[in-house]
Parts: sequence; C-alpha cells; structure tokens
Amino acid sequence: MPLTDGISARRFPLVTVLLIAVNVIVWIFYELPHVDSAIAHASLYPCDVSGACNSPVPWALSWFTAMFMHASWSHILGNMWFLAIFGKNVEGAFGHLRYLVLYVAGGFAAAATQTAVTLIAGTGADAMVPMLGASGAIAAVLGAYWVLFPKARILTLVAVFPIRIRASVFLGLWFVYQLIEAHFGLTSASSGGTAVFAHIGGFVFGAIAAVALVRTQQQIFRRAGTPRFAYGAL
Repeated sequence: MPLTDGISARRFPLVTVLLIAVNVIVWIFYELPHVDSAIAHASLYPCDVSGACNSPVPWALSWFTAMFMHASWSHILGNMWFLAIFGKNVEGAFGHLRYLVLYVAGGFAAAATQTAVTLIAGTGADAMVPMLGASGAIAAVLGAYWVLFPKARILTLVAVFPIRIRASVFLGLWFVYQLIEAHFGLTSASSGGTAVFAHIGGFVFGAIAAVALVRTQQQIFRRAGTPRFAYGAL
C-alpha cells in the first residue's frame, strides 16, 4: 500500500480532486441506496458490445458511466487512494485539460482491452458479467507516472514496515503482478472477479501517452533552445 510519493504538486490538482469528488458522490448518493440495481444499470456489459445482449445503458455510454461505479467501500477507497497519490503530479506534468483527456481516454482503452479479451477468450457467461470501476483509468495515470517520475521514492508498507521504493520498481512490480493475474485468468475457470486486462490496457495507454508528451515537450523546447525535462529527471 503506497503512502506518499514524496513529491509536492506543481500546481493545485484540480482535476484529480474533482474526479475523486465525483466518484465519491456517485458512490454515496447513487449506488449506496440500491447497490445491486445501480451496478446492474450503469455498468458495461461485454455481451452488449458483441450484440449478444442488451444492457440497460448502451455500451457507447456505459463504458463511461462504469468508470465512476464501484462495488464496495474497499473498492472505491483503494482506487481513490491510488488516484490521490499518483494523480496530482501526473496532472502537473500534463496540465489540467490533457490530464482529464488522459484519464477518460485511458478508461476507454482499459474497457476496450478487457472487453476484447472477454469476447475472444471468455465464455458467454463471462460476457454477461458487468464491468465497473475507476481502476482502468487510474492504471493509465500509473502508466504515465511510471514514465514521467521513475526516480520518485514511494513510501509504502511491506507487511507492517514502511520502506521507500523507486517508482519504476513499485509500479513495474504492480504491472508484472497484473500480467501474472491475467495469465491466471486465461488459464483457469475464474479470474477472481478483477478485470486485470483493463489494468494492463490502461497502464500501457498511459505510458504511451506520457512518452508522447515528453517527446513533444522536448521538440518544442529544443526548437526554442531551452530543454525543459527529460526521462528520469524527476
């Protein structure tokens, strides 16, 4: 469990705060009164994408609504904790608008990855299981952080002992764990109820977006003769 990255935000993380607020509001005021029916209504169903079923909200919209849905207190608290720690500095690097685009587009990439794998490698029953949660979009934020801040020292708990781990190692191990879980999900009857391919798709998307950002910034400031930052500078 990460506790802090030890880097102060360059600017107030307005979008990160608003995203956390929206997720919490949706959870408390929309989901909690009727959790099961809310999840059934606003989640993404892979079978709707393939045309094998009709979900209450069409998949063209439900991929977005599902990003703000959670299944339990632990689900939302864990997601928002990761977003609060890693989102603020990614927002500072991208800027408010581009960061919001990263988050939403990363959520779409995550949902598309999980949906594609479910339809290709899963069963008809798997395709009828609702997909929900902000973790795919947050995985995109983690992927961007991995590229932009590899030298950050993440204070984390290992068992009950607080230690500092380089962000490149911490997030690299997190990604490897997702790959292991994904392999287990493909080679067993159950994936444990976690959409790990959404995490993989989101993380890869975020890393690619961050590489594109760095290269664009380097080109702009190289032309101006004032380099701004490079990989691993933070």
